[in-house]
Amino acid sequence: MFTKLSEFMDQKLSTPMAKLAEQRHLRAIRDGIIATLPIIIVSSMFMVIAFLPNSMPASWGITQFIKANQATILLPYRVSMYIMTLYAVFGMGYSLSKSYDLDGLSGGILAELCFLLTIIPTAIGAAPASVAELAQTNAELSTYLSTLPAGFVMPMANLGSAGMFIGILASFFAVEVYRFTQKSGFRISMPPQVPESVARSFESLTPTLIVFLVTATITMFLKVNVHGIIATIVKPLISGADSLPSVLLIVLLCQFFWSFGIHGWSIVGSLARPLWLVLLDQNTAAFAAGQALPTIASEPFYQWFVMIGGAGSTIGMAICLLLFSKSQYLKTLGKTAFLPAVFNINEPIIFGTPMVMNPTLMIPFIFAPIANSLIAWFATSAGLVNRVVATAPWTLPGPIGAFLATNSDWRAAVLSIVLITLSTLIYLPFFKMYDKQMLDEETKAN
Repeated sequence: MFTKLSEFMDQKLSTPMAKLAEQRHLRAIRDGIIATLPIIIVSSMFMVIAFLPNSMPASWGITQFIKANQATILLPYRVSMYIMTLYAVFGMGYSLSKSYDLDGLSGGILAELCFLLTIIPTAIGAAPASVAELAQTNAELSTYLSTLPAGFVMPMANLGSAGMFIGILASFFAVEVYRFTQKSGFRISMPPQVPESVARSFESLTPTLIVFLVTATITMFLKVNVHGIIATIVKPLISGADSLPSVLLIVLLCQFFWSFGIHGWSIVGSLARPLWLVLLDQNTAAFAAGQALPTIASEPFYQWFVMIGGAGSTIGMAICLLLFSKSQYLKTLGKTAFLPAVFNINEPIIFGTPMVMNPTLMIPFIFAPIANSLIAWFATSAGLVNRVVATAPWTLPGPIGAFLATNSDWRAAVLSIVLITLSTLIYLPFFKMYDKQMLDEETKAN
C-alpha cells in the first residue's frame, strides 16, 4: 500500500507541485518578499532593543538611555519594516521581469511606480483663521503650529503590510504591460549605436505611459479606493490565517509534501507568506504603539515554536541520532547532522536518514510539528508566552530565536526547550524501530 501511495505521489503530485512552486508569478511573490528578509530581521532587532527596558532593571544606565532615546531607536523600523511593501514590490517586479527575460531593473521600477500611483497623497490643511488668531496670543499654541508639517502627506499604512496585496497586483500589472510592449513591438526602438542604458530608458517610455494613464485614471481621477476594496476582500483570508485550524492545515500540508520529497515549505510559503507578513506587521505596529498584540500565527511563530530545527521539528530526530543510535550509519549521521540541526539546517537529516519516503519515520515527521503547533498555540493564546513581534535570524538556536522574537520573553525560551523535548519523545519510539532495522541490515551485510 505504501509503495502504491509513493508511486501516486511521485507521478501525480510531485511534478505538478514542483511546477506550482516555480510558477513565475508565485515565484516573483516569494522572491520579492524573501529579498526583504534582511530588512525585516535588522529592523526587528531595532524594535527588540527599543523595548529592552521592559525586561531590564530600571536602575541600569543602559535602561535609562534606551528609554530616553526609544523614539529615535524606532526610526529605522519606521522607514524599513513599517513600509515593507515598498521594498517587496520592487523585488517582485524585478523577479517577474527576469522570468520573462526582460530588463529586471526596468520591471522593478515600473512595478514601484504602479504601486505608488495607488497611494493618494493628501494636502495638510492650514490652521483655521480663528486658531491662527488665537496663536498670536498663546505662545505654546504658536510653537505647536510651527512644528506642523506643510504640503502633502502619504498614508503610510498603505506602504506597509496593508498595501501588500495591492503591491502584488500592481507588480503583476506593470510587468505584464512591459512584457506586452516588448513582445508586440509597441515601443520606441533606438538604433544600435545608442548606449544600452539610454535605449532601455526609451523602450520603457511606452509601458510607463500606459501604467501612468491606467493606474492614475482609476485611483486619482475616478477616485476608486483600490486599497479599501482589496482590504475588504482579503480580510477573511488574513483572519483565517491567524487561526488554529489554519496553522494545523499549513503544517500538515508542508510535512505531507516533504514526506514525498516535495519542498512543502516552498509551496505553502509561496501562498501564505504575504498573509504572514501582514500578521507580523500588525503585531509590530501594535507593539510600537504600546497596544495589545492582535495576532499569533505569523511566520516567526512557525519558525521558533513549530519547525524547530527545520521542517518536521527534526531537532528531536537529531537528538535521537546523537544519543540513542546503535546503527553505525545512524551514529555517524548523528555526529554529523546534530550541530547543523541546532542552527535549523536539517537537510543532512532529511536526506541522510532519510526522512523522505520513509514509512517508519513519516509518522513522527508529520505529527511532531502538529503537536508543537497545538501546545504553542494554546500557550500563546492563553498569555503564558508573549506573541511574536520580531523576525530573529533563522540560524539561531531555537530557544534564543524564540526569546528574541517575543521581545525577550524568557518563557518563550522555556517553551522552546519543552517543545524540543516533546519532539524528541515523539521521534524516539519510531527512531528505535528504524535504528533496529538499520542495525539488522548492517549485521547481515557483515
